Amino acid sequence: MEEWGRIDLKLDEYLKAHNISRSSLSRNAQVHYKQLLKYCKNDMQKVDLNLLSRICKTINCKIEDILEYFPPKED
Repeated sequence: MEEWGRIDLKLDEYLKAHNISRSSLSRNAQVHYKQLLKYCKNDMQKVDLNLLSRICKTINCKIEDILEYFPPKED
């Protein structure tokens, strides 16, 4: 149910568009590769704000470059 809408992580799209490898991001942001993979696949229930900060600083992006809010559909 999407009564509140949803937020999608567009990290993988951003990495591809900017020619940044997951492994280099993992290494430079000091993030375990398995954890980063979940973020790339938008397959997590809770996000770590500290980790998102490290990702943004490492790839020099704004949070809105990798997160997108979709409001609920009106019936």
